[in-house]
Amino acid sequence: EHFEELGGILKAKLEEHFKNQELRQVKRQDEDYDEQVEESLQDEDDNDVYILTKVSDILHSIFSSYKEKVLPWFEQLLPLIVNLICPHRPWPDRQWGLCIFDDVIEHCSPASFKYAEYFLRPMLQYVCDNSPEVRQAAAYGLGVMAQYGGDNYRPFCTEALPLLVRVIQSADSKTKENVNATENCISAVGKIMKFKPDCVNVEEVLPHWLSWLPLHEDKEEAVQTFNYLCDLIESNHPIVLGPNNTNLPKIFSIIAEGEMHEAIKHEDPCAKRLANVVRQVQTSGGLWTECIAQLSPEQQAAIQELLNSA
Repeated sequence: EHFEELGGILKAKLEEHFKNQELRQVKRQDEDYDEQVEESLQDEDDNDVYILTKVSDILHSIFSSYKEKVLPWFEQLLPLIVNLICPHRPWPDRQWGLCIFDDVIEHCSPASFKYAEYFLRPMLQYVCDNSPEVRQAAAYGLGVMAQYGGDNYRPFCTEALPLLVRVIQSADSKTKENVNATENCISAVGKIMKFKPDCVNVEEVLPHWLSWLPLHEDKEEAVQTFNYLCDLIESNHPIVLGPNNTNLPKIFSIIAEGEMHEAIKHEDPCAKRLANVVRQVQTSGGLWTECIAQLSPEQQAAIQELLNSA
């Protein structure tokens, strides 16, 4: 009965959200409309978006706790969530609508594919959206699709790759407002290579992916990418290590940069894996000297810090 009550509340909040948007549009057509009215309409809008973020948080908790068992209950909200991601909606609607579908994919896969007709096309389209918040939510969704989605999602992983790369390689991808969305795209490319390697040409994509590392703004995605990098190094992947280990100095600089930006907490198991990579090279004399020689004093200090603490 708690679920029924909660379903009713969430449905009412979402319906109210759309109704309030319409009312604001009507007020903007009014003859009394001026800057002051717009200011109060903006405040109302901010309040509505705040409530929308809480609806998303609640659904996140429910999906992470109950997984696909909760999908039949969720269907009463489905048309409203689909409405949020319509192209004409303001960006916060599309952002939070996508976040809700991200949770459906992450926690209900492969059962989530049943609803793919509602969210897959928009998700692929919104990776290249003008709003960085929408891009970030879409890119995260494509990453979890590769990670947790079943076989049905395979062709869409292949389709997603060039879109993600386009965002990463755009001229302003690393500016302050864009960097989080870009890092989610880089992480998604890594997840596609790691979890759906037969959907892409890994040999071709890997050198590009390495050149985009490390991530340091989005800490959760940074851990994902560093763990995958460790997988590749530990399995002696020829493309990652390069002929005669020529890529190792570059890998050291990636690890050092990650440490300098505190991308990974020292208590995280990933830090230990990175430290072990460094220690292994340490035992091979000449290679170690060569790697360290190519680092700046700050980077050298960061490597030492990692070794001392992990």
